[in-house]
Amino acid sequence: MPNILNIDTSSSICSVALAKEGEVVLGYESSKKMDHSTSLAPFVEKCLDFLRDRNESLDAVSVTSGPGSYTGLRIGMSLAKGIAFGLEIPLITLSSLEVMAVRAIFTYPGFSGEEIVIPMIDARRMEVYTGVFDSSLNLLEPEKALILDENSFKKFKNFDKIIFIGDGIEKFKDIYQNKNAIWLGDGMPHAKYMVAISEKYFRENKFSDVAYSVPSYLKEYQATTPKQRL
Repeated sequence: MPNILNIDTSSSICSVALAKEGEVVLGYESSKKMDHSTSLAPFVEKCLDFLRDRNESLDAVSVTSGPGSYTGLRIGMSLAKGIAFGLEIPLITLSSLEVMAVRAIFTYPGFSGEEIVIPMIDARRMEVYTGVFDSSLNLLEPEKALILDENSFKKFKNFDKIIFIGDGIEKFKDIYQNKNAIWLGDGMPHAKYMVAISEKYFRENKFSDVAYSVPSYLKEYQATTPKQRL
């Protein structure tokens, strides 16, 4: 079974998980703000040292490709591509929203498989990055940037249980009137929840092109000019 290094830098938390045979054997995370560029490389080096000490090699590297933090995604993608190129191993890219859906499935007590999962990443104001997943992680609604209103996800209201997860759900609670909604809170992407998907992608040879893989922002980056201080 493969050794896969999983990297997530799509949110405020920078996390790394080394998985062997589908189980996390080593993991690191930092929640320090704006710390991804400082923390990520040492985390990765510790995982590689762990393998070297055991005369084992890395079989693939997996990274969240977005949506999420513009800067964080670039940092994670750049390092993952460098590892894949340098070690001549496959690159696996995962949707941040799909990783959040896996987190919901793993952490919601009594998950039956009849639920649908709607991850939400805050994109400022009333906008979120979102998608709709069934229990097999099939997309029922494409991933996109969405401005929320009372009619959002209207066609899914008849499902018995609708699980919402992520830092974007707080802005939706007050306008979404449905007794079947389950609010899991701030369940953002994390490397340890990438393991099941990256293992599956590895078995299926579902690899990304190292040269041409880029982050998936879902909308264009908009730079702002800081206000002048008097």
